[in-house]
Amino acid sequence: MFEFLHSAWDNFGTTPFGSLTLVVWLLILLALTFDFLNGLHDAANSIATVVSTRVLSPRGAVIWAALFNFVAFLIFPLKVAATIANEVVDQSLVSDAQIASYLIAATLMAACGWNIITWYLGLPTSSSHALIGGMVGATIVLKGLGFLKLAGLFWIVLFIFLAPLIGLLLGLLISVIVIWSFRRTAPLRVDGIFRRGQFVSAALFSLGHGGNDAQKTMGIILVLLIAVSPPSAPITEVPTEFVLACHLAMGLGTLFGGWRIVKTMGQRIIRLRPVDGFAAETGAACTLAFTTFFGGIPISTTHTITGAIVGVGMLKRMSAVRWGVATQVVWAWILTIPGSAILAMLAVLLLRAVTG
Repeated sequence: MFEFLHSAWDNFGTTPFGSLTLVVWLLILLALTFDFLNGLHDAANSIATVVSTRVLSPRGAVIWAALFNFVAFLIFPLKVAATIANEVVDQSLVSDAQIASYLIAATLMAACGWNIITWYLGLPTSSSHALIGGMVGATIVLKGLGFLKLAGLFWIVLFIFLAPLIGLLLGLLISVIVIWSFRRTAPLRVDGIFRRGQFVSAALFSLGHGGNDAQKTMGIILVLLIAVSPPSAPITEVPTEFVLACHLAMGLGTLFGGWRIVKTMGQRIIRLRPVDGFAAETGAACTLAFTTFFGGIPISTTHTITGAIVGVGMLKRMSAVRWGVATQVVWAWILTIPGSAILAMLAVLLLRAVTG
């Protein structure tokens, strides 16, 4: 944390704001809009369990989650932002300011559109993968498949499957540990302990959400700033001002909540008790922290917490999980990258038609 604060102090105010054009500012505003929608769309991930177990009121839950979404910048290194900026598309695209502008605009339009559609339908899909899918679709139309970095995309796609599986296993493991540790404790006392424990687990998960997801928008902004920065003063890392802006936008989105998705996550897949919510949130938080700290992998918080919730439910009994709802959620996951890629392709064609 102290290393970040020292670096932030040194870098604050070094961004050449005067050299940024109106188009660049509009694209940055669009990126922050996506970040807001990410918080709105994914608020359910952070608050569904504490709301459904009645540990916190909806208003208290979103304030709690938004606070830890914001302060995550003090904890996590900006490895996920670097992955988005450097490991998805070839850097030669970034060297051309006009191509980069089309790429960023189409990516963000597609990701925002996908988030709005799935929020309206109440589906907890991944904002992260909507962003990745948008970059892939826009790149294919602009330059072709050869300009995608397949190695970077491989790890991102791999964790579409690994993130919920790891969340499931950790949620299951933590549930087993808790049940064994409190096997001689009265159920009423267990309930009271884990009602307090959920304050901690929800905070940890919200930290992981802010640390991983806000950095995805930072990576998009970094691509744009690299493209427009002069060769004499190249920008190679996310300026502090934009780090803070991204976390603030996500926190504000979380404050507005995503009540349609809260119902799906907190009640329709499985009915949760405080001890279940604690295990699911803690398992998902550990998964997010590991991938953000050590791999810089942009994983889906939605996939991770859903996997953890299913893992907790499986321990109770297989029939406790509403597999029909879970199947609908999985199909939404599978369709996110191709769906947002198609939206980005259409967005590129629209932008070309409008700008000539």
